Amino acid sequence: MDDPARLEETDDVEVDPPVGGAVPSGDDPPPNWVRDATLFLAGQTASLFGSSLVQYAIMWHLTLTTQSGLVLMGATIAGFLPQAVVSVFAGVWADRHNRKLIVMGADAVIALTTLGLVVLLLRGVEDLWLIFLTLAIRSVGAGVQTPAVSALIPQIVPAASLMRVNGINTSIQSGSMLLSPAVAAWLYASFDLVAVLMVDVVTALIGIGLVLLVPVPAIARSAVAMGYLDDLKAGLGYVRTHTLVRRVLVFYAIIFVLVVPPSYLTPLLVVRTFGDEVWKLTANELAFSIGMVVGGAFLAWWGGTRDRIAMLVGASIGVGVLSIALGLAPYLWIFLVFMFLVGVCIPFFWTTSTTLLQETVENDFQGRVFGLLGIVMALAMPFGMLVFGPLSDVVSVQALLVGGGVLTILVGIVVATRSPVSEESHAASA
Repeated sequence: MDDPARLEETDDVEVDPPVGGAVPSGDDPPPNWVRDATLFLAGQTASLFGSSLVQYAIMWHLTLTTQSGLVLMGATIAGFLPQAVVSVFAGVWADRHNRKLIVMGADAVIALTTLGLVVLLLRGVEDLWLIFLTLAIRSVGAGVQTPAVSALIPQIVPAASLMRVNGINTSIQSGSMLLSPAVAAWLYASFDLVAVLMVDVVTALIGIGLVLLVPVPAIARSAVAMGYLDDLKAGLGYVRTHTLVRRVLVFYAIIFVLVVPPSYLTPLLVVRTFGDEVWKLTANELAFSIGMVVGGAFLAWWGGTRDRIAMLVGASIGVGVLSIALGLAPYLWIFLVFMFLVGVCIPFFWTTSTTLLQETVENDFQGRVFGLLGIVMALAMPFGMLVFGPLSDVVSVQALLVGGGVLTILVGIVVATRSPVSEESHAASA
């Protein structure tokens, strides 16, 4: 393993990607890894489902009680910005400390914060700043937990099974996001916000209990004692000097900016072009979400090809072509078919990029790499909205879909022509 200090001193060196992230496929996998992975994913599913319920319920509660766009903007910032900020530090924590304890600790803090809001609401305290503070603390918890989860999975799953396990995880997460709005709406309408918050507390406890049952092996860390800032600098140096990792993160950022039109502006297109009936907006969201479930399930069954970069390029070009098709769709039903196919393609990019990094990055650097990935994901789409959102009031959404699709295809072609990347990817997954 490369010395972190040497990595900091090296300027743009072509580093061969090690295969040290996951349990090596050539070794005998842990005898109970299927049980352990099942327990871990079940715990994360319970936690994610409860968090998604709260996110919807709080936004609806603020919408109904304030009817203020300014309030909703504040809630959105409180719910997402802290996660982006804390991800810088969370990656280092995931590499320096026990990832299992970080995952459980973050869930516990989120649950206690939610429970505190429940107590205040039951006493009649409904100040907006308390709700914003709750959203911010929950966002910090998610920012701390996310890189630890991504880095922990390769510790308990053999390399040969990473794509399938990640595909299952993507499919489960998409299914949870598909069901959570309906469940949140029923709970909120039948009871109140407190009932939804209590469900989240219960699901967090279930998640903590299931993760507690998973034995996680210790990480082989560098023997050199380093300070916190040194660890952070070493992680940044690792990404800067590791050709494959650097290019994947840049590719990831560009694609996530360019998928803003099909991800966030299609409801606007539906209203402007096909009508403002609620069922049409609902059908648009369902088509995309069901497509993601199907795409994740297919990846879990198939396992993907050994050339991960080829899969990333193929997925990005597919999204680009489908984005153009969305912009040219003459009828709603054709539009919904293309929207479903976009949803199918997303896991092929999202899951494959996660798997590639898990297979490539050494275990004691994975937290920092996934922390940086979390920052990219948290900032890329808001940046894309800053670009494409105002443009949608000047030009048609159809034109943005076609233009964004063309750019996505071009980016995919550029990456495909960089043959060294594909060779590195093949070596990493061999």
